[in-house]
Amino acid sequence: MNFSDIADILTNFRFRDVIDIIIIAYIIYWIMKLIKQTRAEQLLKGLVILIVSLNLSDWLGLRTTHFILQNTMTLGVIALLIVFQPELRRALERLGRGKLFSKFLFVPKEDYSDMIEEVARAAQMLAEKRFGALIVLEKEVGLRDFADTGIVVNSEVTAELLVTIFFPNSPLHDGAVIIRNGRLHAAGCFLPLSDNPNISKQLGTRHRAGLGATENGDCLVVVVSEETGIISIAEEGKLSRFLDIESVKERIRRSLEKDTVKNQFQFFTQGRDKKE
Repeated sequence: MNFSDIADILTNFRFRDVIDIIIIAYIIYWIMKLIKQTRAEQLLKGLVILIVSLNLSDWLGLRTTHFILQNTMTLGVIALLIVFQPELRRALERLGRGKLFSKFLFVPKEDYSDMIEEVARAAQMLAEKRFGALIVLEKEVGLRDFADTGIVVNSEVTAELLVTIFFPNSPLHDGAVIIRNGRLHAAGCFLPLSDNPNISKQLGTRHRAGLGATENGDCLVVVVSEETGIISIAEEGKLSRFLDIESVKERIRRSLEKDTVKNQFQFFTQGRDKKE
């Protein structure tokens, strides 16, 4: 590329091209942020190596190698869609929860202060008694797949009820509870385990289940360790540990406040119990 080519590009450069570049740059940044510290990150590196090898083999005239790599790329697109399925689903869910038009909707803010207080108090009581617990707080996207594995309770959230559910040897203590719209919707639910290879080996099945729920659903999970009594919170595939009761309240409140603007359908059905 010589100076005249560069000058020609600059001459024909338009303001809409700047917008185009910004959009593409943001999309790339968003994708990189989405797959950071997941198995998709390693797969993406492998894909880049494959593309470089494909072009290199073509440039060097390695016809057999180029043929094999070219056909591998064709099959690889289908394989990537299958392997990236959790990440793609999470990306589409985030896109569907976008707040692009939410500022034009007037929806009253729901008051979950009592529920937050009870959940935090329950976490403290469970930690003191060394009762393991998984408390899932559903946000905008429903967790019906998780809830269907447990028992529907549909009860007011109280710390005493949560402690009773997670009492050792009780019928529902091994599963998770799901809180929906400020009420205890289901108990004894099974959550998918995270397959993130970067999770500390010191964390057990309960923490992996909490992380797996946030990787596969739109929720926040309060985890209480049975062995150590440490309170943790999992959200968006990340785990925060060694939390006290005030930290738990603040994290839940901040997370739910981000999702208080509902769509118009939720506005007209507010206050009704959803029948799945």
